[in-house]
Amino acid sequence: MAKITYVEFNGTEHVVEVANGLTVMEGARDNGIPGIEADCGGACACSTCHVYIAPDWVEKLPAIDPMEQDMLDFAYEPDPVRSRLTCQIKVSDTLDGLKVFMPEKQI
Repeated sequence: MAKITYVEFNGTEHVVEVANGLTVMEGARDNGIPGIEADCGGACACSTCHVYIAPDWVEKLPAIDPMEQDMLDFAYEPDPVRSRLTCQIKVSDTLDGLKVFMPEKQI
Protein backbone atom coordinates (compact mmCIF):
# COMPACT_ATOMS: atom_id res chain seq x y z
CA MET A 1 0.00 0.00 0.00
CA ALA A 2 1.24 3.49 -0.84
CA LYS A 3 0.17 6.92 0.34
CA ILE A 4 -0.31 9.10 -2.72
CA THR A 5 -0.99 12.83 -2.67
CA TYR A 6 -3.30 14.12 -5.39
CA VAL A 7 -3.23 17.92 -5.77
CA GLU A 8 -6.16 19.59 -7.49
CA PHE A 9 -5.47 22.52 -9.81
CA ASN A 10 -6.72 24.89 -7.06
CA GLY A 11 -4.12 23.50 -4.62
CA THR A 12 -6.41 21.27 -2.57
CA GLU A 13 -4.50 18.16 -1.51
CA HIS A 14 -5.92 14.68 -1.01
CA VAL A 15 -3.67 12.09 0.64
CA VAL A 16 -5.01 8.56 0.23
CA GLU A 17 -3.75 5.04 0.65
CA VAL A 18 -3.89 3.05 -2.57
CA ALA A 19 -3.55 -0.73 -2.60
CA ASN A 20 -0.68 -2.37 -4.42
CA GLY A 21 -1.65 -3.60 -7.87
CA LEU A 22 -4.12 -0.79 -8.55
CA THR A 23 -3.19 2.15 -10.73
CA VAL A 24 -2.79 5.73 -9.58
CA MET A 25 -5.94 6.46 -11.63
CA GLU A 26 -7.93 3.77 -9.81
CA GLY A 27 -6.79 5.23 -6.50
CA ALA A 28 -8.21 8.62 -7.49
CA ARG A 29 -11.42 7.13 -8.86
CA ASP A 30 -12.03 4.88 -5.86
CA ASN A 31 -11.49 7.76 -3.44
CA GLY A 32 -13.59 10.36 -5.29
CA ILE A 33 -10.65 12.62 -6.10
CA PRO A 34 -11.81 15.38 -8.47
CA GLY A 35 -9.71 16.24 -11.50
CA ILE A 36 -9.07 12.76 -12.88
CA GLU A 37 -11.94 11.79 -15.15
CA ALA A 38 -10.66 8.48 -16.55
CA ASP A 39 -13.21 8.35 -19.36
CA CYS A 40 -11.76 5.20 -20.92
CA GLY A 41 -11.59 3.35 -17.61
CA GLY A 42 -7.86 2.79 -17.75
CA ALA A 43 -7.43 1.42 -21.26
CA CYS A 44 -4.93 4.14 -22.28
CA ALA A 45 -7.39 5.24 -24.95
CA CYS A 46 -7.84 8.84 -23.81
CA SER A 47 -5.89 11.42 -21.85
CA THR A 48 -8.43 12.26 -19.13
CA CYS A 49 -6.29 10.88 -16.30
CA HIS A 50 -3.37 13.16 -17.14
CA VAL A 51 -1.28 14.55 -14.26
CA TYR A 52 2.02 16.28 -13.68
CA ILE A 53 4.40 14.23 -11.54
CA ALA A 54 6.23 16.02 -8.72
CA PRO A 55 9.74 16.80 -10.01
CA ASP A 56 11.46 14.63 -7.40
CA TRP A 57 9.41 11.60 -8.53
CA VAL A 58 9.90 11.79 -12.30
CA GLU A 59 13.01 9.61 -12.39
CA LYS A 60 11.60 7.12 -9.87
CA LEU A 61 8.71 6.02 -12.10
CA PRO A 62 8.91 3.41 -14.85
CA ALA A 63 9.58 4.84 -18.31
CA ILE A 64 6.70 5.92 -20.50
CA ASP A 65 5.81 3.35 -23.13
CA PRO A 66 5.04 4.44 -26.72
CA MET A 67 1.25 4.05 -26.35
CA GLU A 68 1.15 6.35 -23.31
CA GLN A 69 3.41 8.84 -25.06
CA ASP A 70 1.04 8.93 -28.04
CA MET A 71 -1.99 9.55 -25.79
CA LEU A 72 -0.20 12.37 -23.97
CA ASP A 73 -0.23 14.28 -27.26
CA PHE A 74 -3.99 14.71 -26.66
CA ALA A 75 -3.65 15.91 -23.04
CA TYR A 76 -4.24 19.49 -21.94
CA GLU A 77 -0.90 21.33 -21.86
CA PRO A 78 1.36 18.29 -21.55
CA ASP A 79 4.79 18.76 -20.04
CA PRO A 80 7.48 16.78 -21.89
CA VAL A 81 9.13 15.76 -18.61
CA ARG A 82 6.42 15.64 -15.93
CA SER A 83 3.23 14.55 -17.74
CA ARG A 84 1.96 11.01 -17.21
CA LEU A 85 -1.31 9.13 -17.55
CA THR A 86 -2.25 7.77 -14.14
CA CYS A 87 -3.87 4.68 -15.67
CA GLN A 88 -0.40 3.54 -16.68
CA ILE A 89 1.26 3.83 -13.26
CA LYS A 90 0.88 0.67 -11.15
CA VAL A 91 0.95 1.19 -7.41
CA SER A 92 3.52 -0.62 -5.27
CA ASP A 93 5.25 0.12 -1.98
CA THR A 94 7.94 1.98 -3.93
CA LEU A 95 5.38 4.69 -4.79
CA ASP A 96 4.75 5.57 -1.14
CA GLY A 97 4.87 9.38 -0.98
CA LEU A 98 4.18 9.98 -4.68
CA LYS A 99 2.70 13.42 -5.37
CA VAL A 100 0.77 14.23 -8.55
CA PHE A 101 -0.74 17.51 -9.72
CA MET A 102 -3.88 17.79 -11.81
CA PRO A 103 -3.94 20.06 -14.87
CA GLU A 104 -6.45 22.90 -15.11
CA LYS A 105 -8.75 20.62 -17.10
CA GLN A 106 -8.87 17.25 -18.80
CA ILE A 107 -9.62 16.93 -22.52
